[in-house]
Amino acid sequence: MDSYLLDDQLRGFIREDLEHGDITTDAIFDDSATASVCLQAREGLVVAGMERVASRVFSLLGGSAVNFEDVMPDSARVEPGAILMRLNGSVRVLLRGERVALNLVQRLCAIATLTRSYVDAVQGLDVVITDTRKTTPGMRMLEKYAVRAGGGRNHRYSLSDGVLIKDNHIAACGSIRRAVEKVRQQVPHTIAIEVETDTLEQVEECLHCGVDIIMLDNMDNTLLRKAVSLINNRALVEASGGVNLQTVRGIAETGVNIISVGALTHSAGSCDIGLDWQDPAL
Repeated sequence: MDSYLLDDQLRGFIREDLEHGDITTDAIFDDSATASVCLQAREGLVVAGMERVASRVFSLLGGSAVNFEDVMPDSARVEPGAILMRLNGSVRVLLRGERVALNLVQRLCAIATLTRSYVDAVQGLDVVITDTRKTTPGMRMLEKYAVRAGGGRNHRYSLSDGVLIKDNHIAACGSIRRAVEKVRQQVPHTIAIEVETDTLEQVEECLHCGVDIIMLDNMDNTLLRKAVSLINNRALVEASGGVNLQTVRGIAETGVNIISVGALTHSAGSCDIGLDWQDPAL
């Protein structure tokens, strides 16, 4: 994640919660009050965002008023009760940043944990698990970062950084061939062309067009195997649609190169992480 872009986004999240100030905290504590707290996992999880996100929220609020210790690295798998980070410093800063920091890392750890489950499910097979653009509005950079922390990879980040000719493009244009021709007239030769297909006839059309990546959308495993055999290494093969933890290994065993899983971001939920007070305010 680019720190310049991240800080701007985190300031927006802080502004949404803090608005004109924390009237409860400011009424009870002055600037001299300090304390020690920790972020603690209340369930097993894969870590994402402790150093780059949670600690940054508190730093943006208080600068050097908070110190950080024992920060758990991204991608670490931890058990319930694990200390994810210790914080020492201004009570006002700790309480102002608590909810924003927790909201973010609870979400990011859930995505990383779910992603790791998919990666583990296809262990030993030559296949990559990727995310999609089915992200929470305003959270894409963070959620795609969490996928990587979980051992997955990222599909295209936005509509501007990859060509993916989907079913509605094909329907509106008239054919895969015409759509590919139009794209090649407009985009640089350095950008790969991917086309979504749902029949073997469409796969054959993609091969005639020489596309770089063929997406096999919502095909059953029998059809996936036939498509992989037909493509025969002439393009990268991506499987998408209907992927879950019960089906992902079977899909991987058909020989596809990539499996994209929208659930990594749209169905991850939140992990149970708490901010626990260790020392009282002084």
